[in-house]
This record gives sequence, structure tokens and C-alpha cells, in this order.
Amino acid sequence: MKEEEKNINVLFGKRVRQLREQKGISQEQFGFDVGLHRTYIGQIERAEKNITLKNIEKIAKQLNVNVSELLDFSKLDDFDEKPSKRRKNQKNIDNVDEKN
Repeated sequence: MKEEEKNINVLFGKRVRQLREQKGISQEQFGFDVGLHRTYIGQIERAEKNITLKNIEKIAKQLNVNVSELLDFSKLDDFDEKPSKRRKNQKNIDNVDEKN
């Protein structure tokens, strides 16, 4: 694992992005729902900001997970962080579904 990937801010940001995308919510909508600015959500996901415990709790509630699940970075193993790859993989899945 790269040194950067061991950074808790990087891991937390990836986990927030993973859970947000699983729910199909944009950063803008998620920020509105949580009560945080959309750019702040992006900064959290890119590990550019430290986050308070209160905001961690708000994010967990909006994602409908408990804080410990939000901090379960072992679930990142299945997460491909590059949006272009995720879209390509989803298209491949959709194509297989259409053929069946």
C-alpha cells in the first residue's frame, strides 16, 4: 500500500465517495442533504480537509450507516476510485445484462 493510501484523510475520503456513489447521489445533492457545501464534500473526498466528528456523524447518518461502518476502510478493497473505470465497468455490466 502506498504511503498516501495509509493516510486516514485519504481513506476516509475514498470511503465517503464509495458510499455516496453506491447510493447514486451527486456531491451537490449529498452536500445539500447533509447540510454541508458541495465543495466541502469534494474536499473531504479528495482528502484536502480535516473533518470534525460532528460532520462525520452527519455524513454517516445521511448515508444511513453507523460511524464505525463509515470508518471501515477494509471495504475499500472492492472500490475502484477512478470514475472513468467505474463508468466503463458499469457499461460492461449493463451490456452483459442486455445480452441475457
